[in-house]
Amino acid sequence: MDSWRAYRDFRFLWVGNFFANTAQWLQLLSVGWLVRDLTDSLASSGLLVVAVGGMTTLPTLIVGPWAGVLGDRVDRRKLVMAIQSFMAVAAIVFAFVVYSGHVQWWHAYIYVFVSGVCWSTSITLRQTLVANTVPREALVNAYASNTLTITGTRIIGPFIGGILITTLGFTWNFTIEAGLYAATVLAFFPMKTPYYQERAADNGGSPWANFLEGIRYVRKQERMILRLILLGLIPNVLLHPVWFMLPIFTAEVLHRSADVGGYMLAVTGFGGFLSALAIASLGFGNNRGLICLWAILLSSVSVVLFAHSNWLVPALVLIGVMSMAQATFRTSSSTLIQTLVPDRLRSRITSLHLYSQGFVFMSSLAVGWLVDFTTVVVALTVVGLAGVVLGSISYMILPSVRQAR
Repeated sequence: MDSWRAYRDFRFLWVGNFFANTAQWLQLLSVGWLVRDLTDSLASSGLLVVAVGGMTTLPTLIVGPWAGVLGDRVDRRKLVMAIQSFMAVAAIVFAFVVYSGHVQWWHAYIYVFVSGVCWSTSITLRQTLVANTVPREALVNAYASNTLTITGTRIIGPFIGGILITTLGFTWNFTIEAGLYAATVLAFFPMKTPYYQERAADNGGSPWANFLEGIRYVRKQERMILRLILLGLIPNVLLHPVWFMLPIFTAEVLHRSADVGGYMLAVTGFGGFLSALAIASLGFGNNRGLICLWAILLSSVSVVLFAHSNWLVPALVLIGVMSMAQATFRTSSSTLIQTLVPDRLRSRITSLHLYSQGFVFMSSLAVGWLVDFTTVVVALTVVGLAGVVLGSISYMILPSVRQAR
């Protein structure tokens, strides 16, 4: 936590991200179990449960790149505050809908889509702000420390949320989610961005020209970023729906309820927490690219083994290992990209890096259909084996990534 101690503005960012990410994980747990409860009697229940989790990422396909353009043209901090304020209002409205007793499964889809538009914008900006609150030499430590706000909150939010669903129902979860968005705004108020680099006066242009500039940079000037973006399709698109299958796996394989489902998602946070803690403390050495490739393979193998874990303890251990590997890939690839890109393009390149997550909805539909057509165990096995195959191919055909420092 060296960066956390040394840089005041990074502390405000870290705290704000902690609140925002806690809200996001609480929402993921809550809508998954809500849709499962509302569709339990339908033949397409598996598809609807998995797809609602992927719905959050769908707007990234349209909004994501333009969020990057916007983030390089306006005050990033103020834009995040405006978005989080809107989300606080939206969460309160949805909490009232749930409380009324008239909620339908498609209401959850609308809410998650609106949330996804906001998330796909704010996540780009919040990641970009890390480099604006610490100097370049502190970037690796700061990014790893910031990852703790993602993995650590996945321990707290779902753990508490699962217990609340079981004891009090869903309304309180969405009310707390609204409060967390409001807390994010308060944390960002005193924050400044001392390491933000002003754009040159002649570097304006239209938003479309700015968008194309980011594309050209990745395609022609820094192709390593393009390779890392393509490699990220495996953990970020193929393996990501595993999180959305947890309610189904918990109910049908482990025969447990939402409180245990919360523990399952919390353990994934603990695995990611260990990864971020190790990277923040020890760094990467000189093998960030190789670490990316090995993390994909370990994550994929863990999914296959998890699929066949009929007991709670081994299932918890394996899903924790899978999450640790996922977090290791994301932290290593993100820091490698951020050290390669100039600040004037930072939001645009970050949005392109996150763009692949927009395809999670499509992969979620495919996985959800596979769950309904077969079983959740078969679906998890297929996803894990596909990750092993694609990860092995990537390891063999991408020597430049293996050697990336």
